[in-house]
Amino acid sequence: MSELINAAGLAPAVGFSHAVRDGRTVYLAGQTAQSPEGEITGVTIAEQFDVAAGNLVAALQAAGGEPEHLVSLQVFVTDVSEYKRALRELGEVWRRRFGRRYPAMGLFGVTELFDAAAKVELMGVAVLPSER
Repeated sequence: MSELINAAGLAPAVGFSHAVRDGRTVYLAGQTAQSPEGEITGVTIAEQFDVAAGNLVAALQAAGGEPEHLVSLQVFVTDVSEYKRALRELGEVWRRRFGRRYPAMGLFGVTELFDAAAKVELMGVAVLPSER
């Protein structure tokens, strides 16, 4: 049976769940740089990535997981060139939020995200360790 999870500290989930846990697998909804009040924060793609990553980790932790349990991550950006220019900053954010472990990843350039002010959205899948 799947468990729908809405993480405390994130903007209210309206019409979706922040995460769905099905056994050991956690499906993480797309997370942008939304503040708990629902406003996009951060001007640069690196600033927004940092907030979105924090939101993704919060949703994962609410489902009982940790960043090292991520097995797949999809990164949607509205400007691939800006993302490439910010690789150094993004690497620093990555290490702070996720450590030095890298799941299977894809970067997708899109014309627009649901909130027009959003520059990045992260969506992932995690597999939790076996219970012992």
